[in-house]
Amino acid sequence: MDLKVALVQTVLHWENPTANMAMLEEKIAAMEQSVDLIVLPEMFTTGFTMNPAAVAEPMNLTTFKWMRQMAAQTGAVVTGSYVMREGQSYYNRLLWMQPDGEYDSYDKRHLFRMAKEHESYTGGTQRIIKEWKGWKICPLICYDLRFPVWARNVNMEYDLLLYVANWPSVRRQAWNLLLQARAIENLSYVIGVNRVGDDANGLPYAGDSALIDFKGEVLLRKSDEEGIYVYSLQKETLTAFRERFPAYLDADQFSIKTE
Repeated sequence: MDLKVALVQTVLHWENPTANMAMLEEKIAAMEQSVDLIVLPEMFTTGFTMNPAAVAEPMNLTTFKWMRQMAAQTGAVVTGSYVMREGQSYYNRLLWMQPDGEYDSYDKRHLFRMAKEHESYTGGTQRIIKEWKGWKICPLICYDLRFPVWARNVNMEYDLLLYVANWPSVRRQAWNLLLQARAIENLSYVIGVNRVGDDANGLPYAGDSALIDFKGEVLLRKSDEEGIYVYSLQKETLTAFRERFPAYLDADQFSIKTE
């Protein structure tokens, strides 16, 4: 079964959830075809802010309800991360919202210390793998891309690895190369969705949102411009390649310490 995905590459309004949700709702409403999965960037309501106290929401508030509405209206899973608060802690949390209102979440494990993200947010300890339309999907966040052990596809647990990001232009080569590496080593499709434009800190973002196949070949890559880019992934092609080239059977065994 094919999986039709939509990669939303956009400029973001700094620390303005209302403006970002209105903008994204308009873009999604203008889509000319139905899809199975809509992927938004990291911190899609605010940009990559280290001021969580100003913008954080508890679960089941405005952004949560907006994502539930978008999923119900489109019939697609909607996913992306935003700033959430639990008790006295803040999280860069990805929400996986299904059209029926069922949801799950993933807290970014690797916090970007060069921006002092680890001083403002609490890291996650658990991955999630979601089943949707006959596909198994593992969603991760931005800096997680640099850590292949966390993404390792043990025994082909997933078919699609996706990263939502705010990845600056200055490191675009790493972004592009690592997305391809993750696809090759995990025998998996990989999606990376990044923002464009400049943030309030003067950092430019080049986008480079991409879809990579299990051989590391770039099926889609969009630099600089805003847009929603749709592509259909083929499960049969993936399965056939894994059968012909079962490198995962020779993978090293390991466990990850999460505490």
